[in-house]
Amino acid sequence: MTPLPAAPLTVPGPDGQPVFGRFAGAATHVDWSRLGAPYARGRWWRRFHHKRWHYTALATEQFFCGIAIVDVGWTNTAFAYVFDRSRRALAAGFSRDGLPGLTARLADHAGGGSRFRFAGKRIEMSASKLSLRCEGLEIDAAFGAPGAPLLLAVGPVQGGAVHATQKSSGLALTGMLRVGAQACSLAGGVASFDYSNGLLARETAWRWASAHSLALGFNLQAGYFGAHENALWLDGQLIGLGAATFVFDAADPMAPWHVFTDDGLLDLHFTPEGCRREDKNLLVAASRYVQPIGSFSGWVRASAAAPRRVVTRLPGVTEDHASRW
Repeated sequence: MTPLPAAPLTVPGPDGQPVFGRFAGAATHVDWSRLGAPYARGRWWRRFHHKRWHYTALATEQFFCGIAIVDVGWTNTAFAYVFDRSRRALAAGFSRDGLPGLTARLADHAGGGSRFRFAGKRIEMSASKLSLRCEGLEIDAAFGAPGAPLLLAVGPVQGGAVHATQKSSGLALTGMLRVGAQACSLAGGVASFDYSNGLLARETAWRWASAHSLALGFNLQAGYFGAHENALWLDGQLIGLGAATFVFDAADPMAPWHVFTDDGLLDLHFTPEGCRREDKNLLVAASRYVQPIGSFSGWVRASAAAPRRVVTRLPGVTEDHASRW
């Protein structure tokens, strides 16, 4: 197992080149206006192709929460949901499109703060905390601890230009969740986050899977970004993974999924417990999104020669997403 190189501080680098690769650590600044040839694009092209999102997952024995702020350049949106694993049902949630340039502010790197505020709804998130207020749902969460490094992945995008993403390992979680009159402690749970920032194609699609405990976690993607962001966190080590295959029924996402990597380091079966889905058609733009919530079982290993580590009912999500944006 070869350790990943240390992350560059800025993307692109001082010479304007994107510094492609997988790295351990965090970039402190992502600024695509500094791109050099052959990846440089004009200001107006960047305006309509620059996509950023900041997503946080919170998992306890009873609840799984997914919260995201998305800026697609010409508009923005946010969503949040709480899934009750004991009842196998969504306990709360909202989704709201914002006003361009007014309601959302996305950080320019994973350590910065992102926010969404509109019509009395508020989300603020960073790499260590999350605060949410909307009708019938409140979250105050803090997370983080010394442990496995962040993954930084930077790579080219067909039909677009370049993309960078930061993924965290599992982070120790504290705080409170309030759904209606019910208040629940988040202590003892696990958080993780995904910060992504790129110049993407108008038509973009992907499959995604992510799940974390404090000792073990993974991130898998197949689609527009290839295998760049595929990684395993195991006992404090960050391990790059090969290309991922997703075997599932797109017409029935609540059927079991099978995900595995071509390097023989991960083979997992996903059992959905529930699902959040949302389709939008804004004429000039459209999206199809489905995110099943459930658990993964199977095995992972640190190298082809290492023994398999059994994975049993690790809570997480899969996703099938296509956007014209």
